[in-house]
Amino acid sequence: MRFNLLLFIFALATFVGYAQTKVSGYVFDENNEPVAYANIIFKGSFEGTITDENGRFYMESDKTWPTLIVSFVGYKTIELPLDKKVNYDLRFTIEEEAAALNEVFIVTGKQSKKAEENPAIAILQKIWERKRQNGLSQFKQYEYDRYEKVEFDLNTIDSALIKSNLFKGMEFIFEQVDTSKVTGKTYLPIFLNEEVAKVYGDNLLNKEKVELKGNKNSGFSNNQSIIAFIKDLYSEYDVYDNYLKFFDKSFVSPISRTGVNTYNYVLSDSAYRDNKWCYNIIYYPRRKNELTFKGDFWVNDSTFAIKEINMQASKSANINWVKEIYIEQEFDVLNDSVFLIKRDYFMSDFTFNKKEKSRGVYGKRTTLYDNYEFNKSKDEKFYKEEVFDYNLDAYNREDDFWDENRMEALNNDEKGIYQMLDTLKTVKKFKRLYNAGSILASGYIEFDDLNLDYGPIFSTVGYNDVEGVRLRAGARTYFGPNDLWRLQGFLAYGFKDDKMKYGFSAKYLLNKRNRLIVSAGHRRDIEQIGASLTTSTDVLGRSLASNAVFSTATNDKLTNINLTALAIELEPIKNVLFRVGGDYRTLSSASPTFSLDYVDPESTTGVSSEIKQFESTFAVSYFPGRKMVGYGVERRNGNDTYASIFAQYSLGDKNIFGSDFNYTKLQLSYIQPWQLGGLGRLYSTIEVGKTFGTVPLGLLSVVPGNQSYFSIYKSFSQLNYYEFVTDTYASLHLEHNFNGRLFSRIPFLRKLNWREIVGFRGVWGDISADNIALSAPSNIPLVAPTDEIYYEYSLGIGNIFKVFRIDFNFRGNYHDVPDARNFGVTGSFGFNF
Repeated sequence: MRFNLLLFIFALATFVGYAQTKVSGYVFDENNEPVAYANIIFKGSFEGTITDENGRFYMESDKTWPTLIVSFVGYKTIELPLDKKVNYDLRFTIEEEAAALNEVFIVTGKQSKKAEENPAIAILQKIWERKRQNGLSQFKQYEYDRYEKVEFDLNTIDSALIKSNLFKGMEFIFEQVDTSKVTGKTYLPIFLNEEVAKVYGDNLLNKEKVELKGNKNSGFSNNQSIIAFIKDLYSEYDVYDNYLKFFDKSFVSPISRTGVNTYNYVLSDSAYRDNKWCYNIIYYPRRKNELTFKGDFWVNDSTFAIKEINMQASKSANINWVKEIYIEQEFDVLNDSVFLIKRDYFMSDFTFNKKEKSRGVYGKRTTLYDNYEFNKSKDEKFYKEEVFDYNLDAYNREDDFWDENRMEALNNDEKGIYQMLDTLKTVKKFKRLYNAGSILASGYIEFDDLNLDYGPIFSTVGYNDVEGVRLRAGARTYFGPNDLWRLQGFLAYGFKDDKMKYGFSAKYLLNKRNRLIVSAGHRRDIEQIGASLTTSTDVLGRSLASNAVFSTATNDKLTNINLTALAIELEPIKNVLFRVGGDYRTLSSASPTFSLDYVDPESTTGVSSEIKQFESTFAVSYFPGRKMVGYGVERRNGNDTYASIFAQYSLGDKNIFGSDFNYTKLQLSYIQPWQLGGLGRLYSTIEVGKTFGTVPLGLLSVVPGNQSYFSIYKSFSQLNYYEFVTDTYASLHLEHNFNGRLFSRIPFLRKLNWREIVGFRGVWGDISADNIALSAPSNIPLVAPTDEIYYEYSLGIGNIFKVFRIDFNFRGNYHDVPDARNFGVTGSFGFNF
């Protein structure tokens, strides 16, 4: 969901305020080499910046300053009078200061990692010793007020863009153009979100609660998906942690204990900051293409608490679609020993490429903290998370509320955003652009007058060897993202089998507090039923394996399915779901070359080709750490870092609706993503199951093969469909993405920003002699990986041209099985940071 929303913003971006003093330019040494990390400051102020790797800088201030200072350790300081308020493209050449060469460190090249040789390392060691004694962790309980402001802006606004046909009729929006204080680029605000909240925490209970007081949204309507996207995009972080997670990537913190192996540190200066004597340390990465920052921080000389820190992501960092990441944090001094964060500023520049002049979208978040209180104990029940915690009043606050609760007043540009965007929504051309972006984000075409959506558009055309070319048309009711009920359905037609398929479903949310949902549906379709081990509960869902334009072998092992289902779902505890359901299905082969026949003494021929079965289910799901968006019958995921635990008990009964078999089935799955700091991210999945009773092929557990050329997680790339069939199984899937950790150390691969992916898949299974005998008339040999665990492994390269991935898959054993595929290449594409 998150990248679809980002793509939405990009779509609008492709189809600016006032500051008193602005300066930009470059700093070079006497050899005309750019000087990185030189200090630029307005004389008489604490407002400053440092140059980037190319010696470039940009800075602005709301005040008028007469003099600019350029300084660098070991070089003569330059003071430049500023005769104008705006001074761009300045050029400075700094000279070495001979008398100081033996007394200072030069900020260039590798710095010592030893404390006795580098005083910055000695200070870092003190920070590590005291880091858990600083901040909120030193108190039993805490509470504070928080104000957050998030803004998205189109950047690099120039005359060519303003005069383009794209914005014809919308020229009034450019009255809001301003200039970024970080990059010096012009920008146009397109979205603004403000939030006021009260935060409570208990370090003894390890609990935290955020009480939303107000939320104001403009730009793309009051859309909870947008707000959740922003929340996940700019997640909370602590600079004292070893790794800082941004955009699904783990950056090494400059305060990290492992930082000495990642960064160079230089003690640059010492001075009073808010009446506290502090040291200034500059840091920059030791290697290119790693997830690192450059910048500086001020640290107190007695508590060794961070007073201020600036972090700017390295230009070469292996992250897609983001050209700039800039972070400022300021900490307040409550007393002689307590430093608490008071302001956090985060800016990112989203763009399709990292060229200097490329247009993109700024994402800016400013968070302010105030009114800290400590050690006010509350009952543990206070921190209990509610299933339904939507506060409608918080999204409809009057202007008086915001005037009273904003910790930082909106500037003139920000005040103009609300009015400008309200006007923009009435422009037909903008509506068309908005709708185009909405289609990219949701996959549905909206018909607002009918309260109906058409889609998903990406499943309109399909192909398999039974249906040939398949056309599908689907629709759903849609009054808004928080609808209490929803109807949806589809019609499909296969040109080869000349048959219509259809499906429809309905669901209704009866109780918001415990999310009591009743759902029902019916589907008549063709499907590859052996595509997953764990049973799906989606009536209209259809596996990707059911479509395959290109495949390694003929995909004719498809099944006619006629399914009717009814279910009741309940979430009495947040992220704990109970589901009771029943479904009746008939299964038969959809291809003359594939058989689901089984022995049936009651049949006149002794063999039946169709399975009729009622099955009742009871399932429990638990998603620790999951964040959901909205409160309607359908919600959206707000994050993807949570675990998933699923258990289901299924019962087949011959006495209901004339069913054919009695059986009991138990299934369990556990999915866990693991963030391993600088080593990347690991996904693990464990699935186990057991069927008690004698059942035919159509009701057994098929180990999911993959005959397509797509990499599909939780399937076995080197197995054919129905190669292994079980009634008892246990499987393990592991996939680890190193995020370029290894390739970044290889010079000729470093600039490609490729990412290494390794995978391992294994399954053990068994099948009873009775089940084999029952399906003897079928043309599918029933074989399970009993004597030896079947396994395969893969080596992959991701982030090829930012969107492609290739996996080289190797079969580990069972090489002498007929038609065994010992090696294969699969791929996929997608948008990832």
